[in-house]
Amino acid sequence: MSSPTPASVALIDDRTSGAPLRIALVAGEASGDLLGAGLIEQLRARYPQATFAGVGGDAMRAAGMETWHDASELAVMGLSEVLRHLPRLLKLRRTVRARLIDWRPDVFIGIDAPDFNLGLERALKDRGIRTVHYVSPSIWAWRQGRAAKIGRSADLVLCLFPMEPPIYATHGVDARFVGHPLAEMVALEPDRAAARDALGLPQDAPVLAVLPGSRLGEIGRLGEVFLDAAARVAAALPGLRIVVPAANAGCRAAIDALLAHPRFSTLDVRVLDGQARAAMVASDVVLLASGTATLEALLAKRPMVVGYRIAPSTAFLVRLFKLMQVDRFSLPNVLAGRTIAPEFMQEDCTPEHLSAAVLHWFRDPAAADALQPVYRDLHLQLRQGASATAADAVARLAAPALPAPARTP
Repeated sequence: MSSPTPASVALIDDRTSGAPLRIALVAGEASGDLLGAGLIEQLRARYPQATFAGVGGDAMRAAGMETWHDASELAVMGLSEVLRHLPRLLKLRRTVRARLIDWRPDVFIGIDAPDFNLGLERALKDRGIRTVHYVSPSIWAWRQGRAAKIGRSADLVLCLFPMEPPIYATHGVDARFVGHPLAEMVALEPDRAAARDALGLPQDAPVLAVLPGSRLGEIGRLGEVFLDAAARVAAALPGLRIVVPAANAGCRAAIDALLAHPRFSTLDVRVLDGQARAAMVASDVVLLASGTATLEALLAKRPMVVGYRIAPSTAFLVRLFKLMQVDRFSLPNVLAGRTIAPEFMQEDCTPEHLSAAVLHWFRDPAAADALQPVYRDLHLQLRQGASATAADAVARLAAPALPAPARTP
């Protein structure tokens, strides 16, 4: 891929107003920060004089964005958790909205964080500012009718998964599948031997990676259950090595506290600081919480077992209002259109169920091998040059009267 030609750059930057493009972005959490950084880099290649401002983290700052607030201020998950933080989030959104209206960007890009960004996008769109929502909420799982509401907030929706744009199309919403950036970052043929060498794991030992989540709430609900399941697997599988990546220092402290219980004293466990992807590649089987980590396990080409428990109050609301409308909730199963990863939700997420499913993968290597072509096909489907493809779509929306920046292979 090349940068825009000098001629196209001159046309882009010589706008009617005489000023370079202003591009505003708001990202929540680390994943949104990384998506935003990749998008900024690609947009800057097309519009070298553009200015970027909004809410982001370290990666977006490093890419050259002026951050008015840090992305961590938006990092809230779950219905009950959002309600608890609602006054602070509403105040923050009012502050950001006022500053954006005053700054008057050519385009606003809300990255994930739908509870925060969609209302912000609606207010800006009503004032004539072009709006993009990058990372569709999981409308395939939670009330597909929300697509129309999202379309009232966003002129354009950038989707990471191929099953999403057809849902938006039924509601007349412009949505584009751009691929998933993780598919570019993970090799099509992950090197298990190299990963084991890097982590100091023996090549001939059975290895189980355990990932109970990247938030303290998830570890509180899943950590003990997952470790109990791992203990059952270890009792049936002599020589098992267990690796547990911790997303940050707080998560590590929580995991270490769980492992201090006497019933886990005989387990051969290593807690890692980060290195989740290396742990997955090095493993034979992955036991993990539902979420983006399941996509990484798919890209790592490892058989997995997925478990999840949400806060009881959130689970009550989900059931009361029948918010979940799918039989499968983990991304590998949704992408494949069938169950390729055993999954256990809420009351079904027990040490007995999880350990039995993990042991199945260890004891039936032919079944694990049969997953490889499925994983590879899904990997290739998601490998679309996401940041560049998203930048092209944003460019067409941000400056529709100008020639598109040149892109060559």
